[in-house]
Amino acid sequence: MKYTQGMLRDDALKGKIIAITGGGSGLGKSMGKYFLELGAHLAICGRRLEKVEEAKKELERATGGKVMAASCDVRKPQEVEAFLAQILDTYGKVDVLLNNAAGNFISPTERLSYGAFDAVIDIVLKGTKNCTLAFGKHWIKSKKQDKVVLNIVTTYAETGSAYVVPSAMSKAGVLAMTRSLAVEWAKYGIRFNAIAPGPFPTKGAWARLLPGDLGEKLKVENQVPLKRAGDHQELANLAAFLVSDFAPYMNGEVVTIDGGEWLQGAGQMNFLEEVPQEMWDWVEKATRNAGKKN
Repeated sequence: MKYTQGMLRDDALKGKIIAITGGGSGLGKSMGKYFLELGAHLAICGRRLEKVEEAKKELERATGGKVMAASCDVRKPQEVEAFLAQILDTYGKVDVLLNNAAGNFISPTERLSYGAFDAVIDIVLKGTKNCTLAFGKHWIKSKKQDKVVLNIVTTYAETGSAYVVPSAMSKAGVLAMTRSLAVEWAKYGIRFNAIAPGPFPTKGAWARLLPGDLGEKLKVENQVPLKRAGDHQELANLAAFLVSDFAPYMNGEVVTIDGGEWLQGAGQMNFLEEVPQEMWDWVEKATRNAGKKN
């Protein structure tokens, strides 16, 4: 068994209806494919209907599962409500909301306009809020139990990060909402959890974050102690577990899956990784001599 293979048994999500925002590409599409393989039905949305329709056909061909595709701009509450209504018309219920839609780019913060900030905040924070309120209120009003909201955040939602400040602010808000509603809405039978992925290459996101040959020059995977990027199946395995009935006691948790990347960046002395092996004898000797002088 390898990490590139599915983890759960084939019927682990049988009968579940899972809504995925930004489900027409990237990680959302990869997670959706695995959910289908486990017996779930999907409702995916994105701003471009032709893109999600294409993803629907591809996913159904690959898995034999059922996918509903819809155009939805998560920044607009009325479109989110329409997406939910379409799901209920199609399937009669919805069990899981996966808030995956996002936007991000790298830039020195002083170069950003007000509109550039809003472009990220409106999708990531406000979009997640819009979807969570719509689906949550439906579940509460209809007294539906055993429902799950899974939010995709980042490791820098906790630590902050330079050069992606709008995203860091937005994801931090999503993480706070995850933990807050995990407590407040548990009484309604709604669980909230989050995943903080490290580098999982996707064509769209990486092209925006590391345009041109910047990704090749910076070698992002070298910032990961395991010296590799994540495989989409690894993330899909974790997401499937968290939305399944195998995780009913997990609530309010954020699970990091990044090969140790954020820990390497967090340690004050982690830069010493760059010290060549032959230099450590000198460092040890210099340290002992400094101790004797004191």
